[in-house]
Amino acid sequence: MEVADLKILFFDVGGILLSNGWGHEAREEAAKRFNLDYAEVNALHNFIFNVYEIGSITLDEYLDTVIFNHPRDFVREDFKDFIYSTSVELPMLQFLKDWKKDCGFRIISVNNEGKELNDYRVRKFKLHECFDAFVSSCEVKMRKPDPGIWQLAMGIAQASPQQCVYFDDRKMFVDTAQKLGIRSFQHTSLESTKQILENLKNENLNRK
Repeated sequence: MEVADLKILFFDVGGILLSNGWGHEAREEAAKRFNLDYAEVNALHNFIFNVYEIGSITLDEYLDTVIFNHPRDFVREDFKDFIYSTSVELPMLQFLKDWKKDCGFRIISVNNEGKELNDYRVRKFKLHECFDAFVSSCEVKMRKPDPGIWQLAMGIAQASPQQCVYFDDRKMFVDTAQKLGIRSFQHTSLESTKQILENLKNENLNRK
């Protein structure tokens, strides 16, 4: 394969392959289950979660600020178990694992996630089966939409923007990657993303 034909696929995780790690739906459910003031929890979450996602604080430190800033009638481990339990597999994950076996592409995740959640999700859902490398915000100390996280991913892959394709469910992140010259697609459904991947595979084969 000529270098010009090389293709790297960058994929977000939450909202495409798995549910969001600790999204607003999960926080709303936690508020109901643990009898929390959702408005207070959400305000504190929005204040500090970005700091957690870039690896500057631990999950326990995040929880100290957002949940255990008051005496509670439940224990920390039960709440953490609930957080982990909200991660579920989406249909796209198994497709990507199967598709990768003979797709001819390297696939790298570019995702925003806190350390403990990221490690749990990689292990629990066997994400090594579809990713060759992980560029996670908690490890690289920057998060989308910082352009630097895509630039770092391209450096790790030793690929130019024209050699890369990016998938995300959030339009803002798709637009940011596009501005860097990366061909980018917004994931809206399993079927539409499957078709895009098959088209990319055929394009690559036709260039050989």
